[in-house]
Amino acid sequence: MSTIDELQRVMARLRDPERGCPWDLEQTFDTIVPHTIEEAHEVADAIARRDDSALVDELGDLLFQIVFYARMGEEAGRFGLGDVIAAIVAKMIRRHPHVFGDSTVADARAQTRAWESLKAAERPAGSSAMDAVPKGLAPTVRARKLQRRAAAVGFDWDSAREVLPKLSEEVGELALALRGAVGREKVEEELGDLLFTCINAARHLEVDADEALRRTNLKFERRFREMESAAEAEGRRLGDCARDELERYWQKAKAEERSD
Repeated sequence: MSTIDELQRVMARLRDPERGCPWDLEQTFDTIVPHTIEEAHEVADAIARRDDSALVDELGDLLFQIVFYARMGEEAGRFGLGDVIAAIVAKMIRRHPHVFGDSTVADARAQTRAWESLKAAERPAGSSAMDAVPKGLAPTVRARKLQRRAAAVGFDWDSAREVLPKLSEEVGELALALRGAVGREKVEEELGDLLFTCINAARHLEVDADEALRRTNLKFERRFREMESAAEAEGRRLGDCARDELERYWQKAKAEERSD
């Protein structure tokens, strides 16, 4: 069975100045970041497809990214993989006193609140609860984290049901902006408010907004392909169809999906 030590040896060889790989030797912390994000998305995709073989492969790729960063840190005399592991072990023990100590929590939601409280206690005096939310996160992820930080101090709705009227309000403000001569910037702002509120609703419903959108993307793609097939069966192309004909194909695709 392969070990993390073996992976470290492979990484060291790849970064060897004399015998290493030219591409690996050129990389820096900054250049590796896009690859790390890509690998994380591929892990998520393998999980969504319930493909264990692909998941093993993608998790390996993601682990390799961590070892890559650690190797570069070691070369610079800043940190190594041991420091990374020690830091996460200490953090997990510190933030799970109900597991490694004498504290208790009622359920997962209570644990989430306790987790946020522990994180808040670790922040330096005078810092903002928003300081530790990275600006480079995907917008939906960052919105959710910002909302959770606000919720930790009580700035939040009590339930998803209370968010729904706010959704209607934001839709109305967007419609008002579209009717007025307010310019693109204002329309963008109102649309952003609506999306932010949608993510807030998802958070209260305990739904992952990205996963919900991913599923909707797949559903739309599936139905659109059905539209293309239906039109082709009639000797037509969607691009040549009028709007009402496109709607007919769309409704047909939806009906066939429901019957299946």
